[in-house]
Amino acid sequence: MNPLLQYFNTPPFSKIREENYKPAIKEAIEIAKKEINDIINNTEAPSFENTTVALDNTGEKLDKITSIFFNLNSAETNEEIQEIAKEISPWLSEFKNDMVLNEALFKRVKAVYNQITNLNLTPEQEMLLEKQYKGFARNGANLDNDEKVELRKIDAALSKLSLQFGEHILAETNSFEMLLTNEGDVSGLPESAKEAAKMMATQRNKEGWLITLDYPSYIPFMTYADNRELRKKLAIAMGKKGFQKNEYNNEKIVLDIVNLRHKRSNLLGYKTHANFVLEERMAESPENVLTFLNELLEKAKPAAIREFNNLENYAKKLDSIEKLEKWDGSYYSEKLKKELFNLDQELLKPYFKLENVIEGVFAIAGKLFDLKFEEIDTIDKYHEDVKTYTVSDSKDNFISHFYADFHPRPGKRNGAWMTSYKSQQIKNEINERPQVSIVCNFTKPTDTKPSLLTFNEVTTLFHEFGHALHGMLANTTYNSLSGTSVSWDFVELPSQVLENWCYEKEALELFAKHYETGETIPMEYVEKIKESASFHEGMQTLRQLSFGLLDMQWHGTNPTNIKNVKDFEVAAFSDTQLYPDVSENCMSTAFAHIFQGGYSAGYYSYKWAEVLDADAFEYFKEEGIFNKKIADKFKDNVLSKGGTEKPMDLYKRFRGKKPNSDALLKRAGLIS
Repeated sequence: MNPLLQYFNTPPFSKIREENYKPAIKEAIEIAKKEINDIINNTEAPSFENTTVALDNTGEKLDKITSIFFNLNSAETNEEIQEIAKEISPWLSEFKNDMVLNEALFKRVKAVYNQITNLNLTPEQEMLLEKQYKGFARNGANLDNDEKVELRKIDAALSKLSLQFGEHILAETNSFEMLLTNEGDVSGLPESAKEAAKMMATQRNKEGWLITLDYPSYIPFMTYADNRELRKKLAIAMGKKGFQKNEYNNEKIVLDIVNLRHKRSNLLGYKTHANFVLEERMAESPENVLTFLNELLEKAKPAAIREFNNLENYAKKLDSIEKLEKWDGSYYSEKLKKELFNLDQELLKPYFKLENVIEGVFAIAGKLFDLKFEEIDTIDKYHEDVKTYTVSDSKDNFISHFYADFHPRPGKRNGAWMTSYKSQQIKNEINERPQVSIVCNFTKPTDTKPSLLTFNEVTTLFHEFGHALHGMLANTTYNSLSGTSVSWDFVELPSQVLENWCYEKEALELFAKHYETGETIPMEYVEKIKESASFHEGMQTLRQLSFGLLDMQWHGTNPTNIKNVKDFEVAAFSDTQLYPDVSENCMSTAFAHIFQGGYSAGYYSYKWAEVLDADAFEYFKEEGIFNKKIADKFKDNVLSKGGTEKPMDLYKRFRGKKPNSDALLKRAGLIS
């Protein structure tokens, strides 16, 4: 029996075999097609219940199976899973197209949509109907038959290309290793990083210290290693992923993706891919995004240039470095930061034992939102590293299942993300609760030390947990509007706002305790963390803006005449460039956010959400960071509401006014 086709509540990971996926997905597609045919063949006149709600309920089995498959393809993949992904992606793309290009189905959806003003719907019902109608229109339902065929071809090609893009990056990441056998070559590295590198070498049956492109290995080396040539070697290896003359080259894939996206948007009546994407975002148009990015650029650039010149002078004074290169930035920044604030990341790490940080984020969620977390071993997991929890409220109502997967592995992609195995919804009068997961890549415990996080990793954990809260606290009727199903430039608000608690004395006292002595983090460290939070904020802001502007260049213009990825990128970076260009490197060929993830024409949303988060946290600070009244307003108007209303309406209901960028600029030290 195929475990994926049996009834299950939480995913039956231990029973699933690779050979189960394809037959299960095939079968689930057939079930979903039958559900759609039942809607079409209904002899009653189209109504909100028999068409809109019925359609929202289709494909549940398919969603459950594919969420398991694609989550594992990111967190625990292998060659077989990657091959299956290549095979099934076109099936899913074709099924989606079959649905949105189904004239009889669209006719019913349109018939209900045309009555929207007379149906006396709630705001959530209205949003569902509007979203559904636009889902068809924006995916070609109004096209003629030839155009529909063309659209299908484009979508199938795009789904294949973005998979290939990601596989190439993973292969390049996994294929590089730098084995160091001379102890002098690891000079400067903290003991914990040396120990991790030694352990990595031992695991691969090698002698010495092994450095890889996985972040827990890469970042400490770039930040602390004294050997400039080795930093250069590592930085160039990281920067040339997808840009080497080998089978993993992504240059053609990048050009193919942007051209197909442009062609698709033209077909649907939009000027560019960015016009198409932004119509459904808070920002609304490419013009608004560019205005937003350029206004921030104007304020951040003078500070960034000043900071860069100071850093270059500092490197010159310290080590006679004539020209600051990309592989020098983290190294000298860390030294300067230590000198200015006497703050050493290594001094902080003992206070951030992973288990304590997890308890801390749980305690904060408890104080703000009445949540309790209990670790359990009664549900299946896909890897022994994964931790599983039940989440309940103070009245013992079940809220969610929560999965957390914290350490790097060969089958896991870099970075950190939140995902879900099941969305919340209210169906047949039962509030079905969600299954939420976060996946990170934090330093592993070694033989002598537990997993001790850098402060940056602490904020990453809080960030992903903020997304998780958005999923867990969802309380909507329809699953397609639930949790993080919100416009892309609103989705980062819950994650980014939660990071603010990492800087607050009241919050840190709950969990930042020395793993050996139990001593609470000294308050002078907390003050230094806060003071240093805006250190090099001009340069950091410029970096984020450069990515947002590059994304808008790729997707907000006609790409048909772009011949060379690198040349195009250099031109796009001209206004934001601080470091000399490295000819062997290219950002675009490894820019997974926009060519593999869902951030195309959306990278600006990180900064957009920072404006929202700084403004929102200002409100908490005015009333107290654990103020229940404000936390309840945030929960009731943001976290629980998902995509049931326009994000700006939800935000204004929480805050009482529109967001203002001053709070962000002040926090970043860019205005006084």
